[in-house]
Amino acid sequence: MKRRAFIKNAAGAATSAIAFPTLIPASALGKNGFVSPSDRINLAFIGAGNQAENDVKGFLPDKRVQITTICDVNKKSTGYWDGKLGGREYLMELVDDFYSKENGKTYKSTKGSLDFREVIDRKDIDAVAVLTPDHWHSIPVLMAAKAGKDMYCQKPLSLTISEGRAMSDAVKKYGVVFQTGSQQRSAPEFLRACELVRNGRIGKLEKVVCGLPGGTPDFGKTGHLTAPTSVPEDFDYQTWLGPAPEAPYCPARTHVNFRWNLDYSGGMVTDWGAHHLDIAQWGIGTDHTGPVEVRNAKAKWSKDPVWNTAVEFYFECIYENGVQLIVGSDAAQAPRGITFHGSEGQVWVSRGSYKVTPEKIDSTVIRDTELRLYKSENHYRNFVDCVISRKPTAAPAEIGHRSVTIAHLGNIALLLNQDLKWNPEKEEFVENFAANQLRARVMREPWGELYRKHKV
Repeated sequence: MKRRAFIKNAAGAATSAIAFPTLIPASALGKNGFVSPSDRINLAFIGAGNQAENDVKGFLPDKRVQITTICDVNKKSTGYWDGKLGGREYLMELVDDFYSKENGKTYKSTKGSLDFREVIDRKDIDAVAVLTPDHWHSIPVLMAAKAGKDMYCQKPLSLTISEGRAMSDAVKKYGVVFQTGSQQRSAPEFLRACELVRNGRIGKLEKVVCGLPGGTPDFGKTGHLTAPTSVPEDFDYQTWLGPAPEAPYCPARTHVNFRWNLDYSGGMVTDWGAHHLDIAQWGIGTDHTGPVEVRNAKAKWSKDPVWNTAVEFYFECIYENGVQLIVGSDAAQAPRGITFHGSEGQVWVSRGSYKVTPEKIDSTVIRDTELRLYKSENHYRNFVDCVISRKPTAAPAEIGHRSVTIAHLGNIALLLNQDLKWNPEKEEFVENFAANQLRARVMREPWGELYRKHKV
């Protein structure tokens, strides 16, 4: 923001010193619906696979933003489940084409980069979108926070509880704006459902059921390619592995299917859990804390040569106020979406719809004198709004951390096959050494040193 203000002020001073009139296009002055280039937020993308295309398309229409850089260790990617090319070069072309149509002339200015550190070090970049696999979230976030970059970071926020805490602490210390990509917080059906629950329309909240998908879907159509093979010429696989353990390259391990290996992610428990558990936390009113117990954890694990996450799972969390949270992959036990059960009714919500029982509850109006939750109508625009206003986003780092922590607790309980007691204030398990060890992972060097250097 300081850089843009300086450029704007300097440009104004220079213009006032000119004695003769100068013709300046409306787009340069920020008129007629345009935003002056000096006032645009210079946004760089770190990660160009999987979700990156959706996020690029989400930011492109906002004239307050200029996407200038796409960074990825992979020039091209076939890891998209919809068969698109993907990768750094594809997204650079997508951005250039969009701005060419917007400006009415050929635009070929989007830069590519292999190294996220170079991107973070650039003084002309105001914000970064961290869209890497889960095991590559914490280090760029810590470094970007220290560099004063605002961030949009995809969910699930972290690979481990420890990394999530470090990320949230860094964001707080350096005062940067942060949006977790939990976009359900910007959808009206989830806002409506949670406001009904939080304002007591279904009576006293007793139980919340989160139904998540199970399995390990072969989104990238590479699940059969598990044998070690040579690394593609345009892919820096060692950097892709980064802090994760050394492992031979095979297509099944990388791109969108990384989610099914515990070295890089947490399976469906963290993938969809980061979404639905986030809404559960919102409805319960526990955005800045969490449950105190995890019980009855049961799992069936993948027997694939590379994929090893839970394909079926069930666990229960108990909050200090007595609310029970049930998380499961069996739709008969846990209907897909989030169901809030109260003493006088229930609310079920999923993407695009919600249902209230009894129906008359839904006809009630939430008055302005009652509890009104954070309203955002577009997750990307909300981030940009907050970069400009410096206000909290719809899904800041601490909320993203607390939400995915529940998924991490579930996976730890599933791995140990134990009931666990959790202290959400200290963020540690009560009298359980093995569980506490799983709050963090050993990072491969030199990335572990880089993480420790930037951890606050």
